[in-house]
Amino acid sequence: MSNSKPKLCEESHFNSFYLEHIQAVNNFAFYKCGDKAASLDYVQDAFAKIWENCAAIDFAKAKTYLFTTVNNLFLNTVRHQKVVLSYAKASPYLDRTNQNPQYLLEEEEFKTKLQAVIADLSQDQREVFLLNRIEDKKYREIAELLDISQKTVEKRMSGALKILREKIKEVKI
Repeated sequence: MSNSKPKLCEESHFNSFYLEHIQAVNNFAFYKCGDKAASLDYVQDAFAKIWENCAAIDFAKAKTYLFTTVNNLFLNTVRHQKVVLSYAKASPYLDRTNQNPQYLLEEEEFKTKLQAVIADLSQDQREVFLLNRIEDKKYREIAELLDISQKTVEKRMSGALKILREKIKEVKI
């Protein structure tokens, strides 16, 4: 083998990387979410992302990429749950005894469709949208957090809002 750096795309190097970090990243994921099944999903998804992007990842930075990916997957789940909770809080508390059953059914269907529309945004759009609308982060803060330009944040947010407007019109109440 030449004196070049190990490449993640070489199966033997990826396997070594996996074996070296699986326990620590699994513990990290479990500490983040407190759920063994969910933590295994995060870890599996993170390793899959590394394998898919192996050519673009510097071997020296792969461990950081792994832990950051697990953290981001966890945060995306938390943000999604916050959107659901935020919508539930914004909804009026209904006196179910006086509500038309048809109305209640339609309201539940709308909530489900709204969650689906947000879930269908690209990961980049959803992340920017949730950071801005749920976390109340300014575009500049989001740009720093995600290590992207403010213009990229604006573009992702614009795309997310456009999709949400179009899809919400389609949702019948």
